[in-house]
Formats: sequence, C-alpha cells, structure tokens
Amino acid sequence: MPSFDVVIPNYNYGRYLRACVDSVRSQDVEDLRILIVDNASTDDSPEIARALAAEDPRVELRLRPRNLGPHASFNEGIDWARSDYFLILCSDDMLVPGALRRASAVLEAHPDINLTYGRVSSIAGDLSPLPAENSDASWVPVMGSDLLAGLCHAARNYIGGPSVIVRTSVQKSLGHYSQTLRHADDLEMWLRFATTGNAAFLDCMQAYARRHPYNQSSSVPNVLHWNMEFEAAFVEFFAADGARLSNSDQLRDDALRVLGERAYCSAVTGALRLAPEEIFKLLIYSFQRRKWPAKVFPPIGYILRRAGLMKPRSFASQIVS
Repeated sequence: MPSFDVVIPNYNYGRYLRACVDSVRSQDVEDLRILIVDNASTDDSPEIARALAAEDPRVELRLRPRNLGPHASFNEGIDWARSDYFLILCSDDMLVPGALRRASAVLEAHPDINLTYGRVSSIAGDLSPLPAENSDASWVPVMGSDLLAGLCHAARNYIGGPSVIVRTSVQKSLGHYSQTLRHADDLEMWLRFATTGNAAFLDCMQAYARRHPYNQSSSVPNVLHWNMEFEAAFVEFFAADGARLSNSDQLRDDALRVLGERAYCSAVTGALRLAPEEIFKLLIYSFQRRKWPAKVFPPIGYILRRAGLMKPRSFASQIVS
C-alpha cells in the first residue's frame, strides 16, 4: 500500500488546526503520518496540537520555541519525510475526502508522473464545512515541458498548493524551498518539478483554501508587487535548474513579457481608481519587460485571452483556467 507524509505548518491558526488535521487523518489510506510544525504560536495552537497527537499516534509534533518563518517549516517537513508521497498542507486549509487516494492511484500507475494537482475551492473565514465526497474523477496528463510552458505563458501560479501531492523521492532530490522567495516559493518549486518528469491534473475538487485577512498572500498590496514576486521566482529558477533547458531563454522571456503585458493592462484599466504614481510605475514596469516594437503597442493578445476571446497559449494553462 502506498504511504503518505503530510506536513502541516502552523502559526497562530489554532482555530483552524483541528479541522485541517481531521481532513487529513480521515483520508481513506492506511499508511499515513502527519507532522504539525508549530512556529512558536502565541495562541492555543500548542495545546490543540498536543491534544491531536495524544488522540492519534499518526500525528507527530515539532513545537518550536521561536518563530523561524514558514520556509523553515516546509523544509523541516521535507527532511522528515520518508513516505512514497508527500504533501504540505497549511493549517488553515483542508483536504477533500479521497484526495490522497485519487492522487496515489495516478502516481502508482504512472512512474513518469512526479506531481499531481487538482481544483481548490476557496472558503471564507472560520467556515468549516464538511467537504463533499468526490466520486473518482477523470485526470489529464501534463507533460513536464507543457507545465513549464503553461506557467511561463501564464506568468503566475495557477496550481493550488493545498492540492499538490508529489513523489517524496523527487522532492528530496530537488531539495528545499527557496527562502529568498516570500510569496512565490511554490511557483519556483513547481517549475523545478516540471524539469524532472510529468504531472497530472485531477479534474475534481481536491482541497479547500481559506480566505481571511491573515493569509500570507493578503500582505501583497497590488498587481505590481505580485508581478515582482512572480518575476523573482522565474529569475531564480532560470538562473539555476532552468538554466539547463534548451529553450530557457525563450521561456524566461515569455514570462517577463506576460508580466509586462499584465502591468500595462492593470495601468489602463485602473486609470480611474489608481493614483497617478501607481499607474506610472506599472507602465514603466511594462515598458522595461517588453521588447521592441511590441512595447509601444497595447498587448492585444493578452487582452483577448483575459476576455476569453482567445485560448491560452499552452495546454497546461488551458485545463485549469
């Protein structure tokens, strides 16, 4: 039977922690370990974590005396893992019933697939619904080269992190999450995975992600800052693992171009609500990342794709758009 290791990083999410852990330990798999890594929470998280570990021998704890940041939790989980398959599930998120089984069925049958992802539903605040049971869903194979192209042509992370289940051996070979990328570390990791083999998109709901004011992504103020976060991920990837690709320059240029097109469109569509300084910064960003002569013209292709009048440029980004 396949084995699973699930790491649950936590900081001051005691009110969500039990629902998250329950969504994992209720999965219909036999060989399962759960590691809660608490980053020196100041709420009741440690007490809840100890109670969960006392209730279930599959739950292990790392209760830190000081906050080392989320990357330290992710990377400690990678070092701890020894299973066939691995998942990082933040403590404010939840798995849908059957998520691990559905992913492992694909991974077991297809040794060339190293990463699976599915649909992620957004839920508000403290709402903790009982996730609906999915029937066995269809899935779509995604070539590693298509995944790379899809992420670069989208110039964003369209893969829902709570749904991502990977081969532990491949995760260990790729190593740790980058500690220099605060908000796009997962995007850079998916790019790395795409160089190792293929992926699979499970066409069903695999996880729930909460929306609340304390989400880490909530601290990113606007499109320009998101563009800069994504750009940092692409630059870091193509300076390291991505540098070995035969088409690395083209893929990097594609990503930067789309980031520039997005900035241009944000400046134009936000003309009535953004401050002149913000519009100016977006236009300068766009100008610097688009090539002649395209940089002086509106990005018609990008506008048509955003309006749904033109298909995304790659298969991988089509199947989740």
